[in-house]
Amino acid sequence: MRCLAVASEIYPLIKTGGLADVVGALPGALGAQGVAVRTLVPGYPAILARLGKPRRMLAYDDLFGARARLLAATVDGLDLLVLDAPGLFVREGGPYGDATGSDWPDNWRRFAALGRVAADIAGAGVKGWRPDIVHAHDWQGAMAAAYMRFDASALPCVVTIHNLAFQGRFPAEIFAQLKLPSQAWSVDGVEYYGGIGFLKAGLISADAITTVSPGYAQEILSPGDGMGLDGLLRARADRLHGILNGIDRAIWDPVNDALIARPFSARAMGARGDNRRALEDAFGLDHDDAPLFIVVSRLTWQKGMDLLVEAIDGLVEGGGKLALLGTGDRPLEGAFLAAADRHRGRVAAHIGYDEPLSHLMQAGGDAILIPSRFEPCGLTQLYALRYGCVPVVARVGGLGDTVIDANEAAVAAGVATGVHHAPDDGAALGRAIARTIALHGDRAGWRAMQRAGMKADFSWDRSAGRYAALFADLIRQAG
Repeated sequence: MRCLAVASEIYPLIKTGGLADVVGALPGALGAQGVAVRTLVPGYPAILARLGKPRRMLAYDDLFGARARLLAATVDGLDLLVLDAPGLFVREGGPYGDATGSDWPDNWRRFAALGRVAADIAGAGVKGWRPDIVHAHDWQGAMAAAYMRFDASALPCVVTIHNLAFQGRFPAEIFAQLKLPSQAWSVDGVEYYGGIGFLKAGLISADAITTVSPGYAQEILSPGDGMGLDGLLRARADRLHGILNGIDRAIWDPVNDALIARPFSARAMGARGDNRRALEDAFGLDHDDAPLFIVVSRLTWQKGMDLLVEAIDGLVEGGGKLALLGTGDRPLEGAFLAAADRHRGRVAAHIGYDEPLSHLMQAGGDAILIPSRFEPCGLTQLYALRYGCVPVVARVGGLGDTVIDANEAAVAAGVATGVHHAPDDGAALGRAIARTIALHGDRAGWRAMQRAGMKADFSWDRSAGRYAALFADLIRQAG
């Protein structure tokens, strides 16, 4: 079975969040299920620099106003098709915006081009290779489904929603430049509340829709969490599947992680203390036995970081410490820096992102705070479980699916792996933090909770099997 994946980022070549981790890990897991994946990605400078001597597969004189080539290469075991279009993707800044954080004004053109090329590959193949199915990720890849539909493609297409909050909405004026037939301008096509919605176009065109956890698949059917697309999703509920994300256990493995101070395992956790001390040193925190909370997150409203700002003083007064790594909204960045200044030695904030430091934090932190208002799946809590860092999470989406709350029954049965809180307000978070500090005081019980989390299986094996079965069923239906 041959699958063309379409995505805007892929680890380890380009990453802004969990999407890249999934897109980078899933091909290997699907390979074990008999699915050969080639991933179409934009030709950002960071990707082009890693290609070596790529093979040229296609050429475009005018791809939405840009000259472009499709290149093929294998990098770090990933079978890639790279859309080399310097006029679209070679520029200073990030994948979606400039150095100030402002979106590129031509993002519609950049990711329409990615979808158009995916549909071309689905239609005619490239030099002896043609996929059996297309798997498009988020709004940046979703136009592949729309172009395939209006090309009358015989191949099935799956669209995966990683975060419904990001939809790729653009003004109606661009429709004439999308190179779609006139009938695509309709509520059954790309039109969305008077403008154009890339994700909406993909969801209404896809043969199947997946989300990254069963809980999130149910939540987005409601008006409160459906972000304006709940009606469409309810109408297509028979095509909607919640498939939980996994993690790459080769990268996130405390036994073999070169990025942490000392390796450890669930059976031999003594060395975990060395990672804790290294983490305290890295953040300039006091050396003591107080529960050390960590945060590795985008600093945004969705992630509930404003709630954490409210709870920091109580965390410190209750006997805890906090190390935070993240970047995001400037007011929130300032609030965390102010808290660090207010509680020297007890709170520290590193504004930015540092992949090696994030590994050390998971290996040395006692508990990780994830107070998200909504969370499609979340990978951070899965990494934390693997490293014996107890997740303290909002009871939403994939967080509720993957973390077992330390209620009395779960603790007695030895299956608790973390702490839940609800609703999404500062008071509930504060109570969860206080409960976590109390649980940390029972060292034997805490160690049992750490070990239960470390033994949980969140590899890609089971989820990859579900994707492979879905792909096979769609291919069979397409006949």
